[in-house]
Amino acid sequence: MKHEAKSEVAVRKKSSETSVKTVSRAAAFTGPAFQQYQSAVQLVQQGKYEKALAAFEKLVPTAPFELIERCRMYMATCQRQLNTHGLKFQSAGERYDYAISQLNAGYFEEAANELKGIISDDPGADFAYYGLAVLDSITGRAQDCLDHLSQAIEINPKNRLQARSDNDFQGMVDDPRFTELLYPEVA
Repeated sequence: MKHEAKSEVAVRKKSSETSVKTVSRAAAFTGPAFQQYQSAVQLVQQGKYEKALAAFEKLVPTAPFELIERCRMYMATCQRQLNTHGLKFQSAGERYDYAISQLNAGYFEEAANELKGIISDDPGADFAYYGLAVLDSITGRAQDCLDHLSQAIEINPKNRLQARSDNDFQGMVDDPRFTELLYPEVA
């Protein structure tokens, strides 16, 4: 009998601890800290990165444990966005190099934005169309890849030769449209 009583007490104690943890997690997602968190997230969504970063930095020291890692993730996002927006490039080539570094780091949206910005400034920037084609190939957007690569080749036919040996187009090699684009003399 004593053994059963101890087990029952242990079960009640464990159940009580679980309830306390559940309540503290629920408290993390209610109350003033969560409201501050939601406000800061809205600032990120609005593109107000400086204000959002300040709000998250203010929140972290007092935030419940469950929110701290989320705050840090958003802080890193804000910092990256602020660093990107503060960049000044001396040339389209520098901007292109930055875009490719973003692509290589897996920041595909940032890379695309920079490449599109180059094209916006100079519609004859074949290298930016080529960069977009590479990005599209890597991210599995076959038609966009073909469209951008076609534009790059139209502006500068040397891009056709470059693409023939570019490993970044491995995802496109089985597409007959890609083969036709790179080897028109065979078609």
